[in-house]
Amino acid sequence: MTQATPQNGAPPVLELKGLSKSFGGLHAVRDVSLQIFAGDRKAIIGPNGAGKTTLFNLITGIFPSTSGQVLLYGEDVTTWPSHKRTALGMARTFQITSLFPKLTVFDNVLLAIEGLRPSKFVMWRFMSSYRDVYDKAHQLLKQASFLDRKDTEVRYLSHGEQRQLEIILGLASDPKILLLDEPAAGLSSGESSEMAKFLLGLDPNLAILLIEHDMDVVFDVADEISVLHFGQMLETGTPEQIHGSQKVQEIYLGTG
Repeated sequence: MTQATPQNGAPPVLELKGLSKSFGGLHAVRDVSLQIFAGDRKAIIGPNGAGKTTLFNLITGIFPSTSGQVLLYGEDVTTWPSHKRTALGMARTFQITSLFPKLTVFDNVLLAIEGLRPSKFVMWRFMSSYRDVYDKAHQLLKQASFLDRKDTEVRYLSHGEQRQLEIILGLASDPKILLLDEPAAGLSSGESSEMAKFLLGLDPNLAILLIEHDMDVVFDVADEISVLHFGQMLETGTPEQIHGSQKVQEIYLGTG
């Protein structure tokens, strides 16, 4: 296995070394290796059943791997539970929304921040007791250009806005790498375009790995794309290389 090549002297934020997962006789993920440095925008594409979500579950510690390693900043976290990986700087969003629809945008962000802390929110304490939490929620919404919707109940947001809010909640843990599981799922073409703009506006030092079926979002956001085929990396390249690959076009982009 080749060693990671540091970028500006720093190790990869995330590195996968020969990561594999089998369920009985089914090889869902096979010998996947990948490096992601600070500021990278990488995407994994492939049809349903290619192993993308299983790969994310291995990276985040939801599933134990059959073989291989997951490293965060050079530290082997392969056997670590999800919460320890979060504490080291990893965050993930899911395909299915998990918001509180009858609470405001601001309250959802507050709960996300408080949920990461050892002390829990107590309704009858003065707001000033949680000034740092309120300030952080305000800052997260401001950075994401979402502050104008802070008092809106989540159920009144568009589906696209709800997906964006979920990403903001993922940023509550101050991650160094953000794993996005189909952020454009179920969005209209206009909402997908807004999602791409939203992702491009995130902290440029944040490493992002996304799996996505919406090719417009992938090609707009990602600097590098990997194609997963029956659990194996079929091809990796720039958006231009992947778009121009005859093999990828035939199998994944429906042009064959």
